[in-house]
Amino acid sequence: MPESLQSTAPDLPADQPNLKLQEDLLREVASLPTLPGVYRYFDQHDAVLYVGKAINLKKRVSSYFQKNHGATRIGHMVGKIARMETTVVRSEAEALLLENNLIKTLNPRYNILFRDDKSYPYLKMSGVGTSAGTAAGFPRVSYYRGAVEKKHHYFGPYPSAWAVKEAILLMQKVFRLRTCEDTVFNNRTRPCLLYEIKRCSAPCVGHISASDYAQDRADAERFLRGDAQQVMQGLESRMMAHAERLEFEQAAELRNQVAALSNVLHQQSVDNVSDRDVDILAVKVHGGRACVNLAMVRGGRHLGDRPYFPVHVEDALTVPLDDDLPDAEDEPSGTPTVESQILEAFVSQHYLSQPIPASLVVSDPIDKHLIKALSSQAGFKITAVHQPREQRRIWLEMAQSNAGLQLARLLAEEGSQQARSRALAEALDLPVDALEALRIECFDISHTAGEATQASCVVFHHHKMQSAEYRRYRIDDITPGDDYAAMRQVLLRRYGKLAEALQDAQASGQLAAGTGRLPDLVLVDGGKGQVAMAREVFEQLGLDLSLIIGVEKGEGRKVGLEELVFADGRDKVYLGKDSAALMLVAQIRDEAHRFAITGMRAQRAKVRLDGGKLEEIPGVGPRRRARLLQRFGGVRGVAQASAEDIATVDGVSKELADTIYRALH
Repeated sequence: MPESLQSTAPDLPADQPNLKLQEDLLREVASLPTLPGVYRYFDQHDAVLYVGKAINLKKRVSSYFQKNHGATRIGHMVGKIARMETTVVRSEAEALLLENNLIKTLNPRYNILFRDDKSYPYLKMSGVGTSAGTAAGFPRVSYYRGAVEKKHHYFGPYPSAWAVKEAILLMQKVFRLRTCEDTVFNNRTRPCLLYEIKRCSAPCVGHISASDYAQDRADAERFLRGDAQQVMQGLESRMMAHAERLEFEQAAELRNQVAALSNVLHQQSVDNVSDRDVDILAVKVHGGRACVNLAMVRGGRHLGDRPYFPVHVEDALTVPLDDDLPDAEDEPSGTPTVESQILEAFVSQHYLSQPIPASLVVSDPIDKHLIKALSSQAGFKITAVHQPREQRRIWLEMAQSNAGLQLARLLAEEGSQQARSRALAEALDLPVDALEALRIECFDISHTAGEATQASCVVFHHHKMQSAEYRRYRIDDITPGDDYAAMRQVLLRRYGKLAEALQDAQASGQLAAGTGRLPDLVLVDGGKGQVAMAREVFEQLGLDLSLIIGVEKGEGRKVGLEELVFADGRDKVYLGKDSAALMLVAQIRDEAHRFAITGMRAQRAKVRLDGGKLEEIPGVGPRRRARLLQRFGGVRGVAQASAEDIATVDGVSKELADTIYRALH
């Protein structure tokens, strides 16, 4: 083992890996290859601490252990490392790809992470190049999100749905391309309203020839690709040609088209720049949070912006970047700024799943190795321009301004949410020194006359709603419409296994790995009845009754008059109409209600889709159908019932019950 590694094992707190583990780790570091790869650090609980890439694995990983980092955050991270894993790859581009896939999958604490699973929307021009005479012969422009197909043309991506809709409106105003569905197109007998307001040329009823429509479509495509001036010149030359042939109606149409296009170019500031497709990236950091604003320019047109807010910023900023240390013959590079680290994390993660243009304009410098790896992955040369000039500088200044505004908005919202959390903790005498860990779970029941009963559980944690942790529960085997029984069932299903794990931990003195945690508060949407049912469940499971709070509607069910009902016998509490604590409770309760009712409606729609089978049975009218659905909780319940059970429903004879049973089987 190299002496430089042996002498630098950090002093470890009692809850961190022991010295022997560190010695084993250092021996493993010394045996690493000098090849490109990806490394992962784990703590003693097997949680992922950090994921990094390296051109030279041995040099890079050794750099973490070659000096004592003291009490810095990186020192704390190195002290927590209990083991590591490495993967050797063939190139830096492969390392970049693997690294960022692992970051998004493993969510390591010390990596800056950008979460955005939404795909970008496109403007779609369908059926280009197909034969005329049908809808396919007159390509349609539409909004599109998803995988692309070769038989269609796509333009974008656009930063938002609004930007796509603006582009479609432009296609209607200037080029009068159709936006209707093919089924509508094929069944029109007269022009629609869009033709009357000069937003469509009505190819559906033959008001424009296929060749003229193809010319408009080609001009639209050239415009979207950035050839606006060439399109303008082509329209003007065609207009003059019609005028010389005394075809004044056609010349007037082209004149109107030229005027509309000129107006668009003036309003949207379409710039005749050399690089038509550019992404502008600006980063702002303040108050422990960061914002990366992405502005998109496509075809020389500024399409709009989209903000991104990374997580793990504070923990990650003091961890060294994953660029290899310079070789001895290289010139030493300066320490990258906080903004550069965040920007590089965004570029490396974002463009793994999104198309990247050939030009990037950035507010802070990006490491050349990263750009080289992205170029290798994309298959063409990518340039990143820092400190741009002329039009690029204007774009960057706009992006920086938007990044500052978006970050200020986020900090204001988070400050308001944290104030609400603190107000609720103070009102309920909860510890206020660990508000970041405050976890609240709220339950609600939703159904329609007993049909398609659903229970929802929503989670509030880290001062915000955690939609990834929401759960819906389908409630079965209860009397339709019995909300108390539904609440009992969902609480047993939610906390039954957790209660068993906690009891086993008390007996053995050790909590099993992977066991969840009880929330700090359990809210139920309801008053004394629902709270009493929740109390019974918690007593049965041996859980703390003080966790349960019911949200009881006030007089006249008016918003702001809600009272809190406690399961442990405390008196009701009215927080006040303008209380920040009540605002938080109402926010969580309303989210639980929304989540429950959307699930119930989806389930009800699914059930009623098959409900027509009952109406098709002779002798089953609306009243008998309603009784059957209420009695058995839906069509599936009726289908699972025997003929004898069906005959017990009021108004259903033995003969009709046999008919229903045979029809559903």
